Amino acid sequence: MAARNPEDLDRLFAGALNTGNIEELMALYEPQASLMASPGKVVAGSDAIREALVDFIAGKPTMSLSPRVVSRTTDLALITSKWQLTMTGPDGKPAQMAGQSIEVARRGSDGNWRFAIDLPFGIDTPQS
Repeated sequence: MAARNPEDLDRLFAGALNTGNIEELMALYEPQASLMASPGKVVAGSDAIREALVDFIAGKPTMSLSPRVVSRTTDLALITSKWQLTMTGPDGKPAQMAGQSIEVARRGSDGNWRFAIDLPFGIDTPQS
């Protein structure tokens, strides 16, 4: 499903993540987008984003979130979302995470919105 409005992006992301659908997740990103894959670690481009998301899906995450559009122009939007997530950690034990994301989205020529910059851990994280 395509994001016809910027506020659809986070909802679609959570749905695809919760079902482990990597193709639906990838459809939400521009080819040259960037993603903070873990606190302080930013990856860019489809291949790197796919690799990071496949690794994350391996933990069978369940996410809930509350998105809101902060500001929007014709083809750009700034979005934030409070989120909570449970998953199996790399050590095999249950893990919980929470945060407030910051995202920049752009409307493509096809009318669909995609993430250009996705910072799920916000800006208050250490830089590598």
